[in-house]
Amino acid sequence: MPETGSARLPTRAELGVWRSFLRAHARLTRIMEAELIAEQRLSLAAYDVLVQLSEAPQYRLRMTELADAVLLSRSGVTRLVDRLERAGLVLRERADGDGRGVVAVLTSSGLERLRTASGTHLAGVVRHFAEVFTNSELEAFGRACELLASSSPEEVL
Repeated sequence: MPETGSARLPTRAELGVWRSFLRAHARLTRIMEAELIAEQRLSLAAYDVLVQLSEAPQYRLRMTELADAVLLSRSGVTRLVDRLERAGLVLRERADGDGRGVVAVLTSSGLERLRTASGTHLAGVVRHFAEVFTNSELEAFGRACELLASSSPEEVL
């Protein structure tokens, strides 16, 4: 029996859907990453960092906020930002009013690189994801994902 959460185990059908979801996610992630690397020499995680910074006020986020936004560990985002900083796509600055805080800032080169890479990424989203579904299937899938994303951590634990 599970120690936390639901008092039951998943059914065979539920477990099958869960595994299909994991396989689909892994497959799409591998495909999208391979296309970005082949065409843009940019990893999917690096692309995601550039997207998150481009959508942030003044193109800047605290490193902790960035780690949460891209679903990487703090050490993982630190190493990735190190590489992006060496490439001139991101820079780090001290947070205003906080001697310990560090923010990542998207550079103009990073914004241009993102604009170029977006063509590859967004074409892949259409080809490998959106075109697989009918409109009604896509809407239902979107609702299902919103439901999963809106679950509070207390419900999960």
